[in-house]
Amino acid sequence: MEVEIKIKLKEGISDPEGENTKKALRLLGFEDVLNVHILKTFRIKLDDSDEGDAVEEAKEMCKKLLANPVIHDYEIRVKK
Repeated sequence: MEVEIKIKLKEGISDPEGENTKKALRLLGFEDVLNVHILKTFRIKLDDSDEGDAVEEAKEMCKKLLANPVIHDYEIRVKK
């Protein structure tokens, strides 16, 4: 089973990398770009067949390593 975890900055947290990317895109002529948000995506294969257990394990990974709860939100999807 595979879990996909998307980590993003919470609303209101500045995203300097996204801002720099937006500025660079606009300098390259992409004037329609209004906003850029950078996300991290992790795809992790687990030796687990229970979807609920896989989600719980992914949540623990986020809490212990992948996400900083002060500045990040995360979304977990299970792929079979």
